[in-house]
Amino acid sequence: MQRRHFVGTLFAAPAVLKGAKRSFSYAEVERMLVTGEVRGRLTKDEIASPALLLDMDAFEANVAKMAAHCKQQQRALRPHGKTHKCPDIAKAMIRAGAVGACGAKLGEAEVFAANGVSGLLVTTAVIGKHKIERAIDLARKQPDTIFSVDNAQNVNDLDEAAGAARIRLNLAIDLFVSNRTGIIPGEPALALAQHIDRKKHLRLHGIQAYAGGASHVTGFEARQRRSLADMTPAVETRRLIEKNGISCPWLSGGSTGTYNIDSEIDGITELQPGSFIFMDIDYNRIGGKSGPVYQDFQNSLTVLTTVVSKPNDRQAVVDGGLKAFSTDKPFPPVAKDIEGMIYHWGGDEHGRLDVSNASREVKIGDRIEFMVPHCDPSVNLYDRIYRVRGDQVEGVWRIAARGVSQ
Repeated sequence: MQRRHFVGTLFAAPAVLKGAKRSFSYAEVERMLVTGEVRGRLTKDEIASPALLLDMDAFEANVAKMAAHCKQQQRALRPHGKTHKCPDIAKAMIRAGAVGACGAKLGEAEVFAANGVSGLLVTTAVIGKHKIERAIDLARKQPDTIFSVDNAQNVNDLDEAAGAARIRLNLAIDLFVSNRTGIIPGEPALALAQHIDRKKHLRLHGIQAYAGGASHVTGFEARQRRSLADMTPAVETRRLIEKNGISCPWLSGGSTGTYNIDSEIDGITELQPGSFIFMDIDYNRIGGKSGPVYQDFQNSLTVLTTVVSKPNDRQAVVDGGLKAFSTDKPFPPVAKDIEGMIYHWGGDEHGRLDVSNASREVKIGDRIEFMVPHCDPSVNLYDRIYRVRGDQVEGVWRIAARGVSQ
């Protein structure tokens, strides 16, 4: 072969076999992801790793199950946005029957509102001049937003700001039913309700009572006892407020771990679970009604990694480390489809795999999906979540509130 002809073949367009799937360049893949023109064209193998994947079949089944449960129990559903930080996911759940979305912080609610999500509940008190200014702006954009309060001074500040803005704010009394925020149930909460009731520019919407301590109690019966103990004072406080002539028609609480417990408690009107859409190893370990593994909802969230090294027959290395998974739990990620393989943290960028007893051979270039230890902080590590159905990529959702913790 002459040199000129040989060099020409190196840069010629690759031959495409009849019936073979076309392979795209990295630039082409990114362009398709930006434009949304990916359905039927991309597979998971063409996604750069590490990447956050959402199994849409499992996700949709999880949302449908929770929505159906709440409808059957005649409870409203306002899922917690701190889990996903994604307006598109919030909208998907509203289409399925949710009344809105919770935001753990004001910043999350602002992002949701900017992307057209209504029915917002800010579950952390808005404290300080600048945050109150932002709360007023948010209420102008989404007047049905509910803000949590647990002290009289904050109520005064919100009333003054709302008066100056000539609007009325919806408030929820945040109760101390777990080792977090809130005012003590009973008489202290009643006094705060009476204080709110006297304010011209505020409206008491009801009570927010998230019993976070109950959500991860291991064993269904033990979890049921804990949630009943935590939520009973909230129900009694609601009755006390109404007994004293103040309307308190709304009590929001509940979690993924207690959704089927709290929905049985008379007086709770709304559930605000979050992790049920994704699930994680932490929730799998708490046990359910049917046994030691909690499997009411499917694990739809995984991190896709690539095997980048294999020093010997017993060890392999993937490109997902401390920056790819949350590290707040005492257990590591677990491979989705490979049994007997053990993940060890290998630093910021890598995970070390003990493949001595893996159910299949692991080779360099293999793509391995891992279930995450804790879904909320893992999601917060990524800018986008890839929607997949089987091996096909349907598109991406932007994690618009990623890193928004203010």
